[in-house]
Amino acid sequence: MKDDREKWARIRIVMIGTVFGLLFLSVAGRAFYLQILQHEILVKRADKQHQHKVDLTTGRGSILDHNGTILAESIHMDSCYAEPHRINDVEGTAGVLAPILGISKNELAAKLSADRTFTWIERYLAPEVATRIKNMKLPGIGFVPESKRFYPNMEIAAHVIGFTGRDPNGLEGIELKYDSTILGNTGYMITERDALGRNIGIMNTVIKDSSPGKSVVLTLDKTIQFITEKELAKAVKESNAKNGMALVMESDTGRVLAMANYPTFNPNSYSRYPYAQVRNRAVADSYEPGSTFKVFTIAAAIDSGRIKATDVYNCENGTYRIADRTIHDDHPQSRLSVSDIIKYSSNIGAAKIGFKMGEERLFTYLRNFGFGERTGIDLPGESPGNLKRHWYGIDLATISFGQGVSLSAIQLGTALSAVANGGNLMKPYLVEQILDDNGTVVQKFEPQIVRRVISPETARKVTKMMETVTGPGGTGMKAALDGFLVAGKTGTAQKVDPVTHTYSPTKRIGSFVGFVPADKPKLTIVVVIDEPQGVRYGGVVAAPAFRGIAQSSLAYLKIQPNLPTTAITKLADSQPAPVPAVDSLSDGDAENMTIDGGAMPNFKGMSMRRVLQVMEKRGINIRLIGSGRATEQSPPSGQKIRGTGEVWIKFVPSA
Repeated sequence: MKDDREKWARIRIVMIGTVFGLLFLSVAGRAFYLQILQHEILVKRADKQHQHKVDLTTGRGSILDHNGTILAESIHMDSCYAEPHRINDVEGTAGVLAPILGISKNELAAKLSADRTFTWIERYLAPEVATRIKNMKLPGIGFVPESKRFYPNMEIAAHVIGFTGRDPNGLEGIELKYDSTILGNTGYMITERDALGRNIGIMNTVIKDSSPGKSVVLTLDKTIQFITEKELAKAVKESNAKNGMALVMESDTGRVLAMANYPTFNPNSYSRYPYAQVRNRAVADSYEPGSTFKVFTIAAAIDSGRIKATDVYNCENGTYRIADRTIHDDHPQSRLSVSDIIKYSSNIGAAKIGFKMGEERLFTYLRNFGFGERTGIDLPGESPGNLKRHWYGIDLATISFGQGVSLSAIQLGTALSAVANGGNLMKPYLVEQILDDNGTVVQKFEPQIVRRVISPETARKVTKMMETVTGPGGTGMKAALDGFLVAGKTGTAQKVDPVTHTYSPTKRIGSFVGFVPADKPKLTIVVVIDEPQGVRYGGVVAAPAFRGIAQSSLAYLKIQPNLPTTAITKLADSQPAPVPAVDSLSDGDAENMTIDGGAMPNFKGMSMRRVLQVMEKRGINIRLIGSGRATEQSPPSGQKIRGTGEVWIKFVPSA
């Protein structure tokens, strides 16, 4: 019996010893796992629990114009933060800071009493405000230096430069397109917390400073940009237009010297503006070009050998019926040379040249000019425009004079430069150099030839034709310059009504495109005015802006006149330019020019100049036929101008 008890006692001792042995081994194994195998992971986790990383805004590289003028830069400013757990008197601190920062006391008190170890109070304080708060030495209130984007020239080149957010990542323009290049390395600082997450103070040094990114040098010239913006704003305001855009390029290289939109905006406070106002319409928007497109139709036809510059076409006295549609000319003529088709902007002549070309051949040339595809300019959001691959019915005729096709201003300027420089399509570009933070060039961009579009001989012939547009009797006389030959083309295109999806009887786009000097082209200039009021013709609303941009830019570039002063510019200043064609067609005889619903004035006996003045004053738009003095009109004087039926005035030369 005694032996049995001793036996069970030994068994219990062994069992208890085994249990304790196993427990010891498990504790030792766990300790080995945590202290040896998981050491690095647990150290990082511990750091994360008692340290808080605060990212600091990086310093972006600068954006400069061609001459080194700063267009965008990062400036250092103090940002104010709070450590709520260190603030004992929340109400008192909020009461002192709120008036200085210009924010609500209650809003500030909520931030200061938040159950957080770190919170921003105000970013990018003005120096005097930061100094004033620092001198108060308030417990729990601290500062850290950050970089803020600043645009010293306000609105100048705003649509090209773009802007950044607080991140500070680029949101538009060059700031967005070259964001990874301009953006520097982000810095950070560390805050310390105890085991309960309570703040025990900021480490007094920034662990990693932010470093600046690379700087970008643009092809833009600030002076030419200013000239372009000034003349565009003047044109839009004087015509009471919806908006406008303008572009200046070097004809030979594709370098963009100026790109303007009006209305514009201040990138320092971009959030105050609607998106439509900050969008770069010269790149992102496409529109139907109207008569400016005739240049490329005729260039293609001459280059292909389908027509000769000396050919003459029957322009059907201003009315040409194709199937169930009718094409109109505002200057009815029986026969016109190819040069006069450009000079007088004949829709019928352009349509007949288009028929000579044929769909496949014309499409190929237009695509080679860059229409229907992006130019590749170094800006975000570029529109490819629209050039249909398959044409039906009347498409060949209407596309020939710029209706049924859409393009952007940068596409138009690039294609026109190919005519100016002798036939080479150049890739447009805005960034010329990239510099490191020491100012050393790390990358340089050179002009790029995309392809040859037309021969130098064709380009020379088309240029001579375009010179007649700004000569006596041309539709672009208001673009003429003393001492320089100007090659240009007017355009007045109908807009598509977004509601009815048909061409609007009232909304127009007036444009003028050209290059100067025509004999040795340096600058290609595009001016587009959207929905001008009153007189809507491109030769009236856009040509003067072209002239102003060209005249001031040539003087600034010290390009001397090489021709004697003529009377053309004086004539252009003294009277309205001849009325160019409105690029339109109608179903049967339903052509309707713009009307205001009032009574038809008595125009009989008036000169064309006087008729244009009355039209502008009354806000009506009437088809003008012939030249000289008015002899007939429809409807008769005193009758109401209605929304259907033809509204016209016929002129005959004075005896």
